[in-house]
Amino acid sequence: MKSGKEAARLAKKLFNATVVDGKVDVDTFRKILKKLADEKPRGYLSLINAYWKLVRLEIEKSSALVESAEELESAVKDGVIADLKKKYGDQVEAEFALDPELLGGMRIQVGSDVWDGSVKNRLERLADKFN
Repeated sequence: MKSGKEAARLAKKLFNATVVDGKVDVDTFRKILKKLADEKPRGYLSLINAYWKLVRLEIEKSSALVESAEELESAVKDGVIADLKKKYGDQVEAEFALDPELLGGMRIQVGSDVWDGSVKNRLERLADKFN
């Protein structure tokens, strides 16, 4: 491996082989890591790091954390899931959690994307305007 660009290019090829039907195939992922660890080609650590970053981002993109101050009705949950699937694809799975500190509204995180429509966030933004 001569450069970081070459490692990134090869990592992208490995990543494309790992994603099947829009999901990370765990068996393929393990096989690729094992082969790299066994053979230890030149610059394999930078290759593994670049490959892991791509896989991690893909996994994060397919799981959503939906936080609310109170338990959501099933119709609201279904609507949130439908909206997330429109934006991120059918592979996205949502986990619903309660966070009473939000006071009201919802906070949704998918990978590095965050939508914060909570009362707590609105109050904090309002307080910042007066500081």
